[in-house]
Amino acid sequence: MRWRKPGNEQTKTALLALLPSFIIFVAFTLYPIVYSLYLSFFNASLLSPRRTFIGLANYSNLFQNPTFQKAIKNTLYYTIGVVPLGIVLSLLVAVLLNNQLRFRSFFRAAFFAPVVTSMVAVSIVWTWMLEPNYGLINNLLALVGIVGPGWLTDPAWAMPSVILLSIWKNLGFNMVIFLAGLQGISAEIYESASLDGVTPFQKIRYITVPLMRGPIAFALIMSMIKSMQVFGQIYVMTGGGPANSTMVVVYYLYQQAFEFYRSGYASAIAWVLFIAILILTLIQNRLIRTED
Repeated sequence: MRWRKPGNEQTKTALLALLPSFIIFVAFTLYPIVYSLYLSFFNASLLSPRRTFIGLANYSNLFQNPTFQKAIKNTLYYTIGVVPLGIVLSLLVAVLLNNQLRFRSFFRAAFFAPVVTSMVAVSIVWTWMLEPNYGLINNLLALVGIVGPGWLTDPAWAMPSVILLSIWKNLGFNMVIFLAGLQGISAEIYESASLDGVTPFQKIRYITVPLMRGPIAFALIMSMIKSMQVFGQIYVMTGGGPANSTMVVVYYLYQQAFEFYRSGYASAIAWVLFIAILILTLIQNRLIRTED
């Protein structure tokens, strides 16, 4: 059948149908992105309409700022703490809940419930639980004779506490992705492996992981992007403290933009973060394709 070019009326109808979405995209996505890039080359403030062009000075000052350097290190620390452990635990839970267990649907819902719960609400509850004097965690530790630390007040424990919350909160999201991938693996493969004496761990290592490479790669990239943009739990639980031990890049951006009103400087931070995420995602994607 010969392809026929759509008539002008069809083209106009399609363009009219797309116009509202296009206007919203330009107004609330494309324009802010371009404007923030423009603003990053100026000494600008939210409190004043006056702007002074300073070129790359915002970017230069940014990388010389020790607080920003600390924020980069903390963001990488958080990412390294959350992503690998979160992926492994999610995969193990998915493998377990893919079997015919009693109350399987209940456990699936229980693991997924934190994903759809507000980050602010979850962070407030965890802040109460981790309170050093009357919090649930330290009271439970006291029952077995262990003196709990100041989870959110000790610089050594503040970031691990945030990491623990984040792994628990996002476990169900990756679990659902992995469950969907596991549904596509034939049960006959595992049955044949069992007849050959393959252990459960070997099944995961040599059957599940290779056949789940696509879902794992997707979950890995999404988890890394989310971890580089961590903000909500930091804002509620620690405010970047104590002693900047949980100061991450997005919270530092928030401080500069909405506490110190340095919109030009904050725009430079946003673009540095965007470029870093883009580069890491491309490298990760390239490594995954190379391995495939």
